[in-house]
Amino acid sequence: MNCRHCGQPLHLTFLDLGSAPPSNAYLSEAALRAPEVWYPLRLLVCQHCWLVQTEDHAGREALFSDDYAYFSSFSSSWLAHAEAYVQAMRGRLALTSDSRVVEVASNDGYLLQYVQAAGIPCYGVEPTASTAAAARAKGIEVVERFFGVALAGELAHAGRQADLIAANNVLAHVPDINDFVGGFARLLKAHGVATFEFPHLLRMVEGCQFDTAYHEHYSYLSLTAVQRIFAANGLTVLDVQELPTHGGSLRVFAGRADAAAHLQATAEGAARVRQLLAAEAAAGMLGEGFYGDFQVQALRIKRELLTFLLQCQADGSTVGAYGAAAKGNTLLNFAGVRPDLLPYVVDKNPAKQGQCLPGSRIPVVGEAHLRAHRPDRILILPWNLRSEVAEQLDYIRDWGGRFATAVPRLDVW
Repeated sequence: MNCRHCGQPLHLTFLDLGSAPPSNAYLSEAALRAPEVWYPLRLLVCQHCWLVQTEDHAGREALFSDDYAYFSSFSSSWLAHAEAYVQAMRGRLALTSDSRVVEVASNDGYLLQYVQAAGIPCYGVEPTASTAAAARAKGIEVVERFFGVALAGELAHAGRQADLIAANNVLAHVPDINDFVGGFARLLKAHGVATFEFPHLLRMVEGCQFDTAYHEHYSYLSLTAVQRIFAANGLTVLDVQELPTHGGSLRVFAGRADAAAHLQATAEGAARVRQLLAAEAAAGMLGEGFYGDFQVQALRIKRELLTFLLQCQADGSTVGAYGAAAKGNTLLNFAGVRPDLLPYVVDKNPAKQGQCLPGSRIPVVGEAHLRAHRPDRILILPWNLRSEVAEQLDYIRDWGGRFATAVPRLDVW
């Protein structure tokens, strides 16, 4: 396989999780009686541009289907994050009713609802029919297609260029990263700004976050790699912010390279970019050694989780899980966990309830099931939301219940 950005041959393995089904391919009752498709799940490192990436096995249409089950609005903390982002961008970019905001991968309108409420014209680009329908139900216009150079050119030709393009947790999800990034250079106005949020590869390694590896994540991104990809596709990095979301993310600000002289990148922004690039280099991200220990950490977490579940079973302690999240599916499938060790997972999303997790085939149930069965332990699968979930489910303390997370190491409290 060659690098999907620079085309160089790939030889260095970062992580090998064997094989797994697509992490958001939840199984209906009918699907449980049919064969299930699993793909190899192996991550490789480009030693030329340092882009970490999955091997090419599953196409985007197979992963982001019409019945895609991930809806952003079911996380209250993520809604708060989106609302704060909109307020910050209004101030930073002086957005008004004469501006236009576009969100690429707008999902169910979780972010654009705040743009719309502020009286700023906006529309979303979202390929999955299920989430696009939810956004339209909120009165948000959605272009239901995959984003890239061709669509950006059509929109720009129609006079629909943007002062701000938001791209939250999508840069890692695109198989043709050059075509995707090139679209921003075409859809931005000359002085427009695009922001990209994505999990930071440095924090992924430091936090042993191997469960963020799944087929929908084609790329695992450092600022070093992103700056190179942007420069090759008509964008200039203007600023970067480190965020706590998803275990440690970056928000990168970028503008059109052909308008860079007019973008007024602040000295502070340029300094933050230099500092983070230097921090990545100091951590060893431009050398093979940085990538060599990650597999060992994944195996450790797998052993700790299995030991915990087996000990609970031996002790007669009942266990349920919370959060039918993609990262949880990676963890459970890599560890080989099945309903005999974990009989159910609770989730707020009605689109997931009544189905089973891909691979492990563990049933997804509503929160009423939790109250009825009163488990001794709740394994929180989306560990990045552990505080939010623990607060939401604090009532399990009434019957002596305790919480657990497996990443970065087993923690029971």
